[in-house]
Amino acid sequence: MGDAVQTNKALRCLVVDDEPIAREGMVDLINNVDFLRVAGTCASAMEAISFLQANPADLLFLDVNMPYLSGLDLLETLEKPPLTILTTAYSEYALEGFRLQVVDYLLKPVTFKRFYQAALKAQQTFQEKESIQNTVKENQSPFLYVKQNDGFQKIIWNDILYVESMENYVKIIFTNKQLIAHQTMISLEEMLPKDTFFRIHKSFLVNIYHIDSISGGRIFVGTHELPLSRYRKEELLQSVVYKNLIGR
Repeated sequence: MGDAVQTNKALRCLVVDDEPIAREGMVDLINNVDFLRVAGTCASAMEAISFLQANPADLLFLDVNMPYLSGLDLLETLEKPPLTILTTAYSEYALEGFRLQVVDYLLKPVTFKRFYQAALKAQQTFQEKESIQNTVKENQSPFLYVKQNDGFQKIIWNDILYVESMENYVKIIFTNKQLIAHQTMISLEEMLPKDTFFRIHKSFLVNIYHIDSISGGRIFVGTHELPLSRYRKEELLQSVVYKNLIGR
């Protein structure tokens, strides 16, 4: 594997493993790579979920075999998981891991050479994603076109109330109409401005400027009532609500 492009950004790593010795060993490996830094360690998937709700992480070093909730269960629970490198003593999980689009798969005991190869791969993947996001942001127009039958319908993204995912299609909701587009939620989310649209649930992306109220696990947009994932609620409150809150 060739060297990854140099970057000044150190990837924030979260180590998740129920074995203390394994966690310590992974932390030691991370500390020997200048483009990685330890953001935290967790002894269970549940602990990792709580950590990720309150702290940013760019890369997970995730053990597969953990009690109650496995590493694979954790990845399926998270709506937008960080880049992930799986670690386990059992090679039969490799195929399942790649189905979940993990960066790499490390078989225990992990050698530094193999760890470094996986780390370089994660760095390169992270840089590619950042490059795509920056390109989209630089070239972002205030409108999009949606293919409809034999033509193309122009839409102003600020007029979008919310988007609902329907597997390989999305339903785009406006005040007085809705459009269906053959597009995945993830790819549409990349095209829309990050400071305007917020993923409130694995199936819903909302324009924060059209949110009328938030109550419990629900968001109200005009006459629409949308589900708010408990895993996304805290981030929504921190990034949108609390910074604009009066009457504390």
